[in-house]
Order: sequence, then C-alpha cells, then structure tokens
Amino acid sequence: MEKASKRTVIKNVLDKLYHKYNHHNLIKPDPLQFVYQYDKPSDREIVALLAADLAYGRVEQIQKSLSNLFDRMGESPYEFVRGFGKTERKKLNGFKHRFTTDQDISDLLVLLKKVLSQYTSIEEFFAQGYNPDDINIIPALSKFCNSLLNIYASEHNGKTSRGLNYLLVNPAQGSACKRLNLFLRWMVRDDDVDTGQWKSIDKAKLIVPIDVHMGRLCKILGFHNKKTASLSTAVQITECFAEIEPADPAKYDFALSRIGIVENCNGKYRNTCRQCELFPFCRQR
Repeated sequence: MEKASKRTVIKNVLDKLYHKYNHHNLIKPDPLQFVYQYDKPSDREIVALLAADLAYGRVEQIQKSLSNLFDRMGESPYEFVRGFGKTERKKLNGFKHRFTTDQDISDLLVLLKKVLSQYTSIEEFFAQGYNPDDINIIPALSKFCNSLLNIYASEHNGKTSRGLNYLLVNPAQGSACKRLNLFLRWMVRDDDVDTGQWKSIDKAKLIVPIDVHMGRLCKILGFHNKKTASLSTAVQITECFAEIEPADPAKYDFALSRIGIVENCNGKYRNTCRQCELFPFCRQR
C-alpha cells in the first residue's frame, strides 16, 4: 500500500475512534476527570498539573491517590498553593503515591507558590519560555522545568531532589515526558475532552503523550519500531500524526488510549479483538 493511501486509511480509522470515544462523559477513569471537578480556571490549572504528574501506575491507584490529595487541599487548590505554609504542609503529611511522597508534592507546591506570586497563572509563566517559531513545544517545556528546578536549587545548595526531578522531568534528558505532555494537551487543546484553557500556545506544537500502551498502539500503526518510548520516539510518532492532522497532532491521543484503558488491550489476541478498529493493523503485523 502506498504511503499516502495508507495514511488515508489510518486517518479514517482514527476519526472513527475519535467520534466513538472523544466525549466528555467518557473521561472517567482518566485523571483528567479531577480537573473538571473545579469551575475556576485557576483551580483547574493547579489540579491538571498535579493530576498529570501523578498519572503513573495502575488506574485505580491513580484515582485513589488523586482523590486523597485533592481532599487534603480543600475547596480551592489554587488558594491552598497561594497560601502554602506550615499548616498546608502538615495537611499533606503521610501522602504517598508509589514513590512520590508528601515532601515531593510540598516541594512542587512551594515552587508554584513562588510562580503565582509573580505571574497571574502557570500559563503566563510557561509562556515566558515559549517561542511560536520553535518546531514544537519541547524547548518551552524544557525551559519550564529548568526554571522551576533552578529556583529550588538556588535555595538548596545548588541541588535538586530526586522526587522533584521526577515530577518535573526535563525533555533535555531524553525522556518522552508523557505526564507533562499530557498536562499540556489538557490545557492547550479545546474539544469535548480537553479544556482549551491555555490560549497562548499553538496546539500544533504539542507532542503526543507516549507511554508503553500508546507506544505499542502506535507501533501497530507503523509510526515507529522502537523498543522504548524515548523523546525521539515521541517526536517521531507526533510527526506521523502531524502528517494526518498537521494543525492538531495530539487530537487522537485520548481516543486511541481508550483502547488500552477501556477495552483493556494488552497486545495479546482475544476474541474481542476482531471488533477493534485497529485489528486489521494488528493482523498485518
């Protein structure tokens, strides 16, 4: 099959998945659900960053941890961050999500408090490092992480903590940065699923959030042949999506990931596989 015709076939399949899954009422159990529990943009921005940062591990555990965290933060996560001090730190005592501790979350919230004391929003802070002429969002994301980590290091003898480095993983280190790219997708894209709250960033610059599951599905589509999901793999996959949807390469991320989350696809054949939109591609491989 010629490349152009294959892309047309793939686009048709992706559009079917988008229309099937990309609906607000299908967001659960995605951690994005917690963002929509708040009405104020200032709260949503804080919740989105924390929810995306803790979006690793089993779905059930992610939901449990996020419910726990946001219960501790009260009615307004934004006000919790703006007033973060000894009382707020104490409210986080004992919180843990896998290897992220209450100390890690506190360190991040201290940094966000400093940011929000100088900027009206995280978006405004992020936009300081954004150049619309950049080929993608990676340079801006790298500057965002570096700026926050440098603030921390300036107050801790030039060092950063392992936990904070994980929450603010820098693409300059070669990571696919799935969780932070997920945060950016939630904030920048605007449809029935994503909030579209950030207006200063072009969605065409987004990098598709790639984890093991998305990496496997994209390999099935022929978008890459790598064993691990590195930054270069994420860029390669995004470029393939951009050939199909140049103005919005992350458009199909939510819908495509539902195959793993909702349909419980693990890459092994089951009788129900024949009903999956991707089955013809699996069979070819």
